[in-house]
Amino acid sequence: MKLKFVLYILIWFFGFKSGAQNITQKPPQKTRILFLLDASGSMLAQWGDQLRIQAAKSLLSDLVDSLRVNDHLELALRAYGHQFPRQQRNCKDTRLIVPFSPKNHDLILQRLNMIKPKGTTPLAFSLEQAATDFPLEKNVRNILIIITDGLESCDGDPCKVSIAMQKRGVFLKPMIIGLGMDESYLQNFACLGHFFEAKNLNDFSNSLHKALKQTLSKTTVSVELLDVDDRPLETDVNVTFVNAFTGQAVYEFVHFRNKQGRPDSVQIEPVLSYNVKVNTIPPVIKKSVELEGGKHNVITINSPQGKIQLLQKNTSEYERGVEAIIRKQNSLITLNIQKVPSEVKYLVGNYDLEFLTLPRKIYKNVAVTQSQTTTIELPAPGLVNLNFKAKGYGSLFEMKKDGTQYWVFNIDATTKLSTYAIQPGNYKIVFRPEFAQGSKFSEVHEFSVTSGETVTVNLY
Repeated sequence: MKLKFVLYILIWFFGFKSGAQNITQKPPQKTRILFLLDASGSMLAQWGDQLRIQAAKSLLSDLVDSLRVNDHLELALRAYGHQFPRQQRNCKDTRLIVPFSPKNHDLILQRLNMIKPKGTTPLAFSLEQAATDFPLEKNVRNILIIITDGLESCDGDPCKVSIAMQKRGVFLKPMIIGLGMDESYLQNFACLGHFFEAKNLNDFSNSLHKALKQTLSKTTVSVELLDVDDRPLETDVNVTFVNAFTGQAVYEFVHFRNKQGRPDSVQIEPVLSYNVKVNTIPPVIKKSVELEGGKHNVITINSPQGKIQLLQKNTSEYERGVEAIIRKQNSLITLNIQKVPSEVKYLVGNYDLEFLTLPRKIYKNVAVTQSQTTTIELPAPGLVNLNFKAKGYGSLFEMKKDGTQYWVFNIDATTKLSTYAIQPGNYKIVFRPEFAQGSKFSEVHEFSVTSGETVTVNLY
């Protein structure tokens, strides 16, 4: 028996410890970069004093050569449009020239020089095939750098493929270097990834290095949560960095300010574009945030907050407690269900509160101000005993001073005695016993409820 007990404790302990996974929230150290080179016939066009393909090969060779010193980096090369002439319009013309492996720089330089532009531009299909080029390994950053001078020419949808691959975690947001393209191409490539414009050879060189810096440099960020006076004084709020392309949450932090009042900095992935969501009530979202690689980035978001405090005496009289629905003023959308008593932070603004008491109590246009607490205290309920001598049907109504009445609930007469916690006020019960042979036998009982007191109503 002792042995069984020890085994049970061990199973429980290790099972408990392995039940949750601690996720490391910073970019992995190891990076893989796949260069996807456009080698279609248009790359034979003159560009300054040389052909586009010559410029691409030359600068890409220099870049690959310079990356020999990085021990945490693996490279690969894929090309498309280089195996079949344009007349054949072969829309599967793509090939992995050099697969990922350590220290393969010389092989990439050698094979790069052998590529001869010929055919069409199957960009979407090449992206699909590129998904198989990255080895299946966790804790690796998979980067795709596309070098091209034109758009898809095989009726594929590169944007759709790119987003699908990103959602699957195959690679991060691609970087596209457009050779000889003007800004009109930006709209076509914006859905695919981050577009770098290269009007000339110097631009191309700069774009390659920008892409590399964005990929490999350590990048940090801090979030300043501003109050109504634009001071970065808000804190202790969950902040989510959402991939703006895929809609998937990438990083989750609880905001922190140090003793000097400054927000701390965290290291995150600079390749992605983010929608930064501050999980206040209601949330605040700053969309399409781009980070500059290799630098410290500061993101400012207006998120001023105050508190709503809900109080009520004798809440123990309620079988399930009391809650309030919190909505923005004149809105039907529920922002939060707040318990009574409690104190919760909300964005500065006006709110409508609906307390789920009997009857429901509604407070309109409740103002929340910066760093202040707005307190709403409900009157304590009274108790109403409904004593049934027979089963029957009926309803409870709240009676207003102007003579109008409002339905509160339908009576449950399946038990002899029912007790309800009800807000102070004047009420009326209309009840007909089940055995009564006509509406004229309905009973009407009027009574009042006072905080902290009990009233009994006898029904037939």
